[in-house]
Amino acid sequence: MSKTITFIGNGNMALSIAKGLKEKYTIEVVGRNLEKLAKFEHELGVKITKSLMDGFNIDAKTVIFCVKPANVEEVATRIVGKARIIFSVLAGTTVQKLKTNLNPEAVVRCMPNLAAQVGRSMTTLTGDEEFKSEAAELLGSIGDTLWLSTEKELDIATALAGSGPAYLALIAEALTDGAVKQGMKRADAMATMRGLFSGFGELIQDVHPAILKDAVMSPGGTTAAGYAALEDGNVRASCINTIEKAYNRATQL
Repeated sequence: MSKTITFIGNGNMALSIAKGLKEKYTIEVVGRNLEKLAKFEHELGVKITKSLMDGFNIDAKTVIFCVKPANVEEVATRIVGKARIIFSVLAGTTVQKLKTNLNPEAVVRCMPNLAAQVGRSMTTLTGDEEFKSEAAELLGSIGDTLWLSTEKELDIATALAGSGPAYLALIAEALTDGAVKQGMKRADAMATMRGLFSGFGELIQDVHPAILKDAVMSPGGTTAAGYAALEDGNVRASCINTIEKAYNRATQL
């Protein structure tokens, strides 16, 4: 019989992670509304154990905590028991706050991203060291993992990898719009952009970004002209500032 993983919370991130885990683990989901839990089950595509939050006992359970950061205290008053381990995906919510409110045996903070639903998340981890291997195994079911030595680093990684799909989506949409503006059919521009991102994702695994850029940019060529436009638009500075703003926000949650 497969190990049971208990999700507290049934939002988009919980569903994304559950999609990555459903082949290896038995899924149990705890929420406030049975109708929403039934929808979660339907979208997940496998049978799950569904429970309402009030009075739910997490004693000795392996929990993935997926509620909103602002709701930690309130949720803590609804559930009972002492979890064996809580894997928390709450941005900016410290290990100490989770231990104070939920009183588990141990806590590991995890920051996956939306690619979890296709098994390609970049998930950063930190917390109680004795669960380092278990965290890597569990979250490794949804993609790559990286253990970080401090919570500050995890908050920075939240800004980079956790929020990153939204930033890349904006770039993807904007570049596609640029191609359409110059006269390319929308469907063709979208297909070209998707091929670009797919190939780039492979290249960037082994090549430093600066080397990759230099390899594409020939003297006086099309890439150099386009790259200059990016610099004119302060895209580099905007990306650096993006991480700073998102990191600062993570520390405020």
